[in-house]
Amino acid sequence: MKQLVVSVVVCVVVQYVTAIRYHNETRLSPVNRQLSEFLDEHPKPIGVYTRLTGDPLDIRDTVTLNTNIFDNKNLFLETSHLVRERIPERVVHAKGYGAFGYFEVTHDVSQYTKADVFNGIGKKTPLVGRFSTAIENLGGSDLLRETRALALKMYTKEGNLDFLCLHLPIFLYNEPLDFTRFLHTMKRNPRTNLFDSTQRWDFFTLKPQFLHTILWLQSDFGLPAGYRKMDIFPLHVYEIYNKHGDRYFVKFNFRTTIGLANLTDAQAAALNLESPDYFNIDLYNAIAEKNYPSWRLEMDILTKEDLKKVDYDPFDLTRLWKRGTYRTVTIGRIVFNDNVDNTFKDIEQLALNPDNLVPGILGPHDEVFKSRRIFYPDAQNYRLGGNHHNIQVNAPLYDKTYNRDGVPPVKDNMKYAPNYYPNSFHGPMPYVDEARPTEMLKVLHSNAIDLQPLNEFYNEIVDTDAHRQRIADHLAESLVNVPTGLQKRAIYILTLIDIGLGRRVKNALQVSKNVDRVARRNQIAECIANVDEASKRPRHKLQKIMFYNHGRN
Repeated sequence: MKQLVVSVVVCVVVQYVTAIRYHNETRLSPVNRQLSEFLDEHPKPIGVYTRLTGDPLDIRDTVTLNTNIFDNKNLFLETSHLVRERIPERVVHAKGYGAFGYFEVTHDVSQYTKADVFNGIGKKTPLVGRFSTAIENLGGSDLLRETRALALKMYTKEGNLDFLCLHLPIFLYNEPLDFTRFLHTMKRNPRTNLFDSTQRWDFFTLKPQFLHTILWLQSDFGLPAGYRKMDIFPLHVYEIYNKHGDRYFVKFNFRTTIGLANLTDAQAAALNLESPDYFNIDLYNAIAEKNYPSWRLEMDILTKEDLKKVDYDPFDLTRLWKRGTYRTVTIGRIVFNDNVDNTFKDIEQLALNPDNLVPGILGPHDEVFKSRRIFYPDAQNYRLGGNHHNIQVNAPLYDKTYNRDGVPPVKDNMKYAPNYYPNSFHGPMPYVDEARPTEMLKVLHSNAIDLQPLNEFYNEIVDTDAHRQRIADHLAESLVNVPTGLQKRAIYILTLIDIGLGRRVKNALQVSKNVDRVARRNQIAECIANVDEASKRPRHKLQKIMFYNHGRN
């Protein structure tokens, strides 16, 4: 009887504890429930712990104390793997998160392209995408004012189709050599190891075309409220063709279906205090809660005849196409509905190349694309190895090549098929795309600096004086610690863009210079000293206080 009572009590306690755990953990966000959900899915251990060589690990070999350390094979295997488990960090777009999903055709665009992936209303194609910040390293914050990206790989029946996109509709440069030069200005000063506004403004004033993107970033568009709430642009002008060989020149655009939303500096600062990984958390939770993020895929179209009529270079990545010179059609939508199982396997090893195209879509004609098609594979060969295309997340649905051997993975290594081309023994044979255009388009770009697109952004896309003032304030803030001569040069260039912009930045900079630096440092110190006290307040009250004070200032 006593044993029965004990059993009943134990059962009740277990049920009670389980109920409490379930109640508490359902209140957590999906990010914080991940390990508990794994436990629910696997009520028992998923298998026997083995060494890297596959042999079962005896529990006595999980410790080395009071043993002959050199007899513990597992110590060497695990530790040597640990020191090799990192691969080189991406030079740009190091920090990111991704997910799996699909592309669905919603409109008939067969008159423009023969690409199978874009034809057949209702057709779905699996894909993987990687969202990222551009400049931050792996441990950086999501909430700084910089470009965001989506790198997208569609696994089509005709090969992988990759799009490398930014959240702004223009690119920084159109001269490929400027990439490394610009990137070095965004990295840390080689002596101080600090980010340096002086080197950035020195470069921007010597290369004013970069200021178009800088204006976008310092505007309200520069800080989206999460990856789900931003539009995404592949930027290049792609040449596409239909089954009759008719050619069109298009810009693809991914428009968020949830609606555009941006953060103020105060909101970003408040969120950054709570979680610098806000963008990643928001994306993961949305997918886990089945609020699947999606984007509508459109394309802006110019014909060959249109190219002869426009009064601007449509292949210039640093400017927008003028309204009224093109037409827009909808193709379909992308949806992300599945978080990855393992970030390293599916996202860190993900290799994307804008030159991964399919029949019906030809490579862009600008010089930046031509350089990217060379150096993206080179970067991936360095970071992931010469057979990175065989890694599961990068592998196409079908491939037959004459590439063999090298560092794993090699898949089936083409088994015993002939290893040279051409051959007479039925190895893989090329096909003929009879619809592919044969006429070559030659594009000549101007080296002149054109500030008109920057003026149009400031005066037309930015539609309120309050918004213009915020841009000026952000620019002035970045100029505060820059030498006086460089400040004058920057204001001169900004005045050439728009007289009002130059005047606003000059005035804002003067106000900033007159701020008592000692008093400002004392205020910051006081804020830091009061962090502990503020952290004890309810979160919603703290946020209200922060936003209220920001509004008053």
